[in-house]
Amino acid sequence: MFADRQTLECWTGRIDPEADALRWHQRIQPLAADSTPGMALLGFACDEGVRRNQGRTGAAEGPIALRRALANVAWQRQGPAYDAGDVRCADGDLESAQTRLAGAVCGLLDGGHLPLVLGGGHEVAWASWSGLALHLAKTLPKPRIGIVNFDAHLDLRDLTRGPTSGTPFAQIAAHCAHHDWPFRYACLGLSLAANTRTLLRRAAELDVLTREDHEIRESSLERIGAELDAFAAGCDALYLTFDLDVLPAGEAPGVSAPAAHGVSLALLEPLIRRLKTSGKLRLADVAELNPALDQDGRTARVAARLIHTLALDL
Repeated sequence: MFADRQTLECWTGRIDPEADALRWHQRIQPLAADSTPGMALLGFACDEGVRRNQGRTGAAEGPIALRRALANVAWQRQGPAYDAGDVRCADGDLESAQTRLAGAVCGLLDGGHLPLVLGGGHEVAWASWSGLALHLAKTLPKPRIGIVNFDAHLDLRDLTRGPTSGTPFAQIAAHCAHHDWPFRYACLGLSLAANTRTLLRRAAELDVLTREDHEIRESSLERIGAELDAFAAGCDALYLTFDLDVLPAGEAPGVSAPAAHGVSLALLEPLIRRLKTSGKLRLADVAELNPALDQDGRTARVAARLIHTLALDL
């Protein structure tokens, strides 16, 4: 994947006269075949899964809005960052788009990059995970991929009606069962009000580590962080997926399903940094930014802050 002209035109912004005062738009580079390993941004311009899941569409415009919000963020990385372009789903063929994204993620991992996928609806998770699985399966017969999902929803819906934005982790669980791989899934920020008893029962049957939105508070961060440490210790690689609807509606209004309670980014950032220190983070994505529903770009800015945190060198 390589960025096209429309994608690269998003990277514009303020230029400060002081020395060492660079911003993302001045440092991001188009990905090339011989690029030194770094962080690679890859867009998934798709909300077909949201449409199938009866949600409010518009997340297909998320990757462009995310780039524009990130462009003016101060550059704090030591390593390089690249724009690898977008995988688009313009014809309703979700499955084909997911296959293409999985191939692109695998290619980036093969090249030594840390892929950061910009969604798009949360159907991105099946494609992102599949790319990591393709990469790891080249050297590990049964890779132990730990999924850490910051999300108000379990996204373990029944697969009988086909894939949607609500089925990615059910798809992953089915794939793991078919190939006799371990299924390791943690969902943090879960809202009981947004998940049926059937979904909660399914999560219990699959031994999913869950922490509800009200459980994540300042006093519980160390305990939950220790749980994540133990979770990571049993994995070969970690995949972090961040659904922006885990945040309170006041922080992230621009999503298909705004959260009445949610968990603030100030509480989630320490957990994200803790996952990074494990040394096992191989892939991350940000899902559900819907610019048409955003207010004053608040959701895009908080998503840009999240990317900034993920991009910081340890």
